[in-house]
Amino acid sequence: MEHVLVRTAADGQPGAVIRGGQEWTVGAEPLRWFERVSWWEAERRMPLGRSRVDVEVWRLQTRLGRNAGSALTTMEIIRDGLGGGWRLRSAVADNTFAENTVAAAA
Repeated sequence: MEHVLVRTAADGQPGAVIRGGQEWTVGAEPLRWFERVSWWEAERRMPLGRSRVDVEVWRLQTRLGRNAGSALTTMEIIRDGLGGGWRLRSAVADNTFAENTVAAAA
């Protein structure tokens, strides 16, 4: 998984993701949940310093920069419980916006 920088609001919600030198601004209400970590698949013992086995996951609808006309990209990011950093689990572009724009221009 790729490490990314995340700018958060005062309430802790992600407001932007910096990936590969580009800023992706959150364009819709983010969704947060927690997942159980299967630490036993990679470790023989629970890692030291981890008193919990859940990770925080956010699903974000983002736009490249502050361009309200750009297509949305759905990103799932995971907060690193030990270091506090963020990792990108997936990013999927919404091509329906581009398809609708092309169809409207025709």
